[in-house]
Amino acid sequence: MLGRQRGEQRLAVDLFSHEAEFRRVRGQPSPRGPPDRVYSRGIEDAFSIGGDLRVRRLGFGAMRLCGPNILGWPEPREHALEVLLRAVELGVQLIDTALAYGPEVNELQIAEALFPYPEGVVIATKGGALRGPRGEWLDDGRPEAIREHCEGSLRRLRLERIDLYQLHAPDRKVPLEDSVGALAELRGEGKIRHVGLSNVSVRELETALRIVPIASVQNSYSLADRSSEDVLDRCEREQIAFLPYFPLRPVRFGVDPTVERIARANDATPPQVALAWLLRRSPVICPIPGTSSLEHLEENMAAAAGLRLSEEDLAPLGSG
Repeated sequence: MLGRQRGEQRLAVDLFSHEAEFRRVRGQPSPRGPPDRVYSRGIEDAFSIGGDLRVRRLGFGAMRLCGPNILGWPEPREHALEVLLRAVELGVQLIDTALAYGPEVNELQIAEALFPYPEGVVIATKGGALRGPRGEWLDDGRPEAIREHCEGSLRRLRLERIDLYQLHAPDRKVPLEDSVGALAELRGEGKIRHVGLSNVSVRELETALRIVPIASVQNSYSLADRSSEDVLDRCEREQIAFLPYFPLRPVRFGVDPTVERIARANDATPPQVALAWLLRRSPVICPIPGTSSLEHLEENMAAAAGLRLSEEDLAPLGSG
């Protein structure tokens, strides 16, 4: 117990130091002091995306900061910026967004809140999808469209190179080789550092790997949705970052009694248990939970601080 307490104290100081340095760089007042409560570190909390982008594994999905139906700005506009700033203060280093979120709004929010970006913060965005006149989601994987999407993201994010640029989804009207080939060209031109994919199968991942190195895959995955087990396993073998989106579905809205019991036993919340399970499931998993709530953001980061699930806790949840 004493060792656990000391570990918690060291982690509290580590998080406090990170936040203090972030505020110093931005000319903001220092935080009041270390957080009162954190969980002990029980897993490796970092992963190198593409082999050279070292980030804390629990990232932040910024999509929910847009207005209703992921369209336009929210009200009040300033709240979204506050959430982004707080996420980085709490140690988030991987922020995921996309052209289609808003559309364009989410990238603008990130730049407005965080530019110039603190050292070590990785912005991952996506192209190859956009929104129609009624807000519908439309795939557009044509090479010329992907180039246009990428160049627009560079402008909105105020970047010369995007660290991680992902194909939002394969476009069934366009050969995947053509879409990925466009990403490879942009990488060769220095506009993209690493290429990622989203919403892909193992076969599609293998097709892309024959064209360009793939640094990440972003698929739906959670305690309730394990349909991408085979993709995760391939990512683990290749040391490809696996970014599960909707990592808390349906924990936030309909709690499994097993998860609820484990949460009570660990003095945690069901979403924290869901995130801790993901972080334990594979060392390549980098969850990107999204929220527009400062309270939920801080709750999620407490799980990242190392909520330790015992083998007894993990057994009923399964490993895959």
